[in-house]
Amino acid sequence: MKFGAILPQYEMSSSIDDVRKFMLSVEEMGYDFVLAYDHVLGANPEREGGWQGPYTHEHQFHEVFTLFSYAAAITTKLEFATGILILPQRQTALVAKQATQVDLFSKGRLRLGIGVGWNQVELEGLGEDFSTRGKRSSEQVEVLKLLWQNELVTYDGEFHKIDDAGLNPLPIQRPIPVWFGGGADAVLKRMARLGDGWMPGGMAIDIASARLEKIHGYLREEGRDPSEFGVDPFIPLSRINENEQLAYVEQWQELGATHASVVTMGAGYTAVDEHLNELEKFIIKMK
Repeated sequence: MKFGAILPQYEMSSSIDDVRKFMLSVEEMGYDFVLAYDHVLGANPEREGGWQGPYTHEHQFHEVFTLFSYAAAITTKLEFATGILILPQRQTALVAKQATQVDLFSKGRLRLGIGVGWNQVELEGLGEDFSTRGKRSSEQVEVLKLLWQNELVTYDGEFHKIDDAGLNPLPIQRPIPVWFGGGADAVLKRMARLGDGWMPGGMAIDIASARLEKIHGYLREEGRDPSEFGVDPFIPLSRINENEQLAYVEQWQELGATHASVVTMGAGYTAVDEHLNELEKFIIKMK
């Protein structure tokens, strides 16, 4: 199992020194990857019409591609995962280009976790239709993989038209691995057809187990081997007793988890050193 550290970006300063310290420290500790959440716009909860959502304009999020480009330059083996990139609010060819650049600069250390998102204000603020985001994301993944693997692409779909054009340079990984977040049945079918793995986030183990049964069935229908499909759950340290952490990880391993992303947020920390201290205690226990 690979272990990742989730960047606690809205519970630490925006200082480049803190970002650098986090990346270098978790690599030295022996973590395999860093995972970063993604949001571009945060809504004001006092806005007209109200607002309900886990994040607002007061929550800090670094832009993931530039963040990982910087991190790739200062690390040597640390992998990077978006968890998750809100794909349907972005231009697909631009995502393909940005992800390619990170893959090149990191020498093939990128894993692209994607999802359809929940923040209508954000998605509409970026010029996209909230109601079609599911269908759009399915077509987007098809286009991404074509662009990453071919010098020239011709594609005429519902949301995309590419007329004999392509990226240059191409990425090292051809294609870059695409993992899916979400748990709706339509998403499970989509990831079985197009994805390389599932990011269930903080989903309870019993619920995730039932979802995985469905995913495995859908994978077999697609002629794919479930054992080659990755699973990367969150390990929320603030919600698990320290003495039960190993057992919790083992439960996920029994379900077939290949990765585990460690969450230190939610415990009231505000300084990067506090998060790093918890990450170090956890990885020592696991290794």
